[in-house]
Amino acid sequence: MSPRRNRPKGAGEPRASAAAEPSGRYGGFQSSESWQGEEWSVRHVAGASATGKRYRCPGCDQEIPASVPHVVAWPEYSGVDERRHWHKACWNAKDRRTTRVQRSRNAPRY
Repeated sequence: MSPRRNRPKGAGEPRASAAAEPSGRYGGFQSSESWQGEEWSVRHVAGASATGKRYRCPGCDQEIPASVPHVVAWPEYSGVDERRHWHKACWNAKDRRTTRVQRSRNAPRY
């Protein structure tokens, strides 16, 4: 007997509204999403491809260590100079977050 599936088929696939295209260089896929009235390019980076650098997530203001899967997003009109690296959960919850990031007293402010 095989184990029970915990997720329905197709649960981890990208939404049909986002036209996903494979991005072999970064080990993930790139799509276009609408947020705050503008179009954003969103690239999902696989953990094996995310080596070397650490990034600060603008959603939670926490560090994204090297080799952790994450999302890179930037407004389509501005180009790659405005790229920001997000945790996947923070990117998915961006509409539910407040505009002010709550930090603890001893958290770094950079």
